[in-house]
Amino acid sequence: MDTEYRQEIIEKVTTLLKEIPSSMDVVKKGGNRHQRFKTLATHMVDKAIEKDALIVSENGKGIAILFKTNRKDGNFWKEIWTQLGLVIKVTGISNALEILKTQNYIKEQRPKEGDYLYCWFWGILADSRGADTQVGKEMKDEFYRRAREYKLPLYAETRMRKNALVYQRFGFELFHEWNHPSGDTMYFLRYIPDTMKE
Repeated sequence: MDTEYRQEIIEKVTTLLKEIPSSMDVVKKGGNRHQRFKTLATHMVDKAIEKDALIVSENGKGIAILFKTNRKDGNFWKEIWTQLGLVIKVTGISNALEILKTQNYIKEQRPKEGDYLYCWFWGILADSRGADTQVGKEMKDEFYRRAREYKLPLYAETRMRKNALVYQRFGFELFHEWNHPSGDTMYFLRYIPDTMKE
């Protein structure tokens, strides 16, 4: 991926992160908050590129990060330096422990055994939104194509009720709701492809 295109994706993810409750909680307030969102976006995009998990719609207005993963994935010692960098530059130390507790609960809702697909991020820029827009349909089709091809379930969660409804309209099943520490409800969703039932 060329540098200019990577930067363009990072800018778009930065914009989208500012609308997502979870990232607004994670990014500490004060100072140059925009730069903190951009640092987080850079980390996410680079990780997605490294793991071949980045999905960008044809018009570039929809971006998703869809990892193929499992419970054992993500070596703590290998990633600790990156994570420490994020704590210092993005979240702040006081936020970090609360984030860790929340992340542990979220991970507990995913499969204990075997591989699965995990939608870490999915955002569509404001001018291309709506359940019936071409961008949303195109991205949903790509999610399902990968789930069918790999014969793996696909997991996602959101604290935005309207997003949970969009996921369900797209064929995801709502399998768990949680009273998030923020006071919001977190919705846990999954899609089981037909190819797993063959």
